Amino acid sequence: MEQAFTMEIKDNTFARQFETTVDEGLVSLEYSFQEKKIFLTKINVPDTFADEEFINDLLKNIMAIAYERKLKVVPILPKIALFFRKNTTYRDLLPPGIKI
Repeated sequence: MEQAFTMEIKDNTFARQFETTVDEGLVSLEYSFQEKKIFLTKINVPDTFADEEFINDLLKNIMAIAYERKLKVVPILPKIALFFRKNTTYRDLLPPGIKI
């Protein structure tokens, strides 16, 4: 598994999102749970934020959380599906039957 830049990520279970702070404000990734699957549904970034490498690192850190919690990841967003295409080491996190 590829090592990502480690960042502080808060799991805000009330808002159902992972959160981290950047200079421009809050970056969050909304999710929902169903059985042992986490559905990654929306990435929210401040208007002036455009650091794709940071988003990539955020996703790598969230994949580490999924491994830790033994969850399967269902990418709803095209951007997250693209992440799985580019980072094939995380494909074992996809539930059976999901092809990217």
